[in-house]
Amino acid sequence: MKIGLYFGTFNPIHIGHLIIANHMAEHTNLDQVWMVVTPHNPLKKKSTLLDDYHRLQMVYLATEDYPKIKPSDIEFKLPQPNYTVTTLVHLEEKYPHHEFSLIMGEDNLKSLHKWKNYETILAHHEIYVYPRISTEEENLVPTFGDKNHPKIHLIDAPVVEISSTFIRENIKLGKNIRPLVPSKVWAYIDHNLFYKK
Repeated sequence: MKIGLYFGTFNPIHIGHLIIANHMAEHTNLDQVWMVVTPHNPLKKKSTLLDDYHRLQMVYLATEDYPKIKPSDIEFKLPQPNYTVTTLVHLEEKYPHHEFSLIMGEDNLKSLHKWKNYETILAHHEIYVYPRISTEEENLVPTFGDKNHPKIHLIDAPVVEISSTFIRENIKLGKNIRPLVPSKVWAYIDHNLFYKK
């Protein structure tokens, strides 16, 4: 099977994540999309993250009605901080019959050259890129490599500008963010009083 790996801290997962994952599963040659819950992104302060189990549980609740989208805790068992190249090697060893690709936003593509062993990733894995709204200043940053690179696929997916940060901040302010997260995820957040402080 061709598996698209959609990495994220998913703190919390929201409808924007689901829209992108579902579009990749339905409108590309990927058979499944795995939502890989990252315990510790090297670029984020760990103290801002909910417990790994809770974030995985929210991804499970959000995706259980989507047979082509699966939660993955593969990085929970790997050394931290997590590097994508290490995760890919581990997945290839564990699932030798699957072909793994990466799913990322245009903003991540621009910083791909900063990733550990990015040349190895690009040599062995396809990358499916979804659009992000950029400011003019961001557009001045040269896009990594060549957009015509045979391993890089620019996907005409919906542009979704919802962030987990926005959701966390507005829960703290007592705002209603229910339309932005799947109903089961909202119930889980509300029941556990997450992001209130």
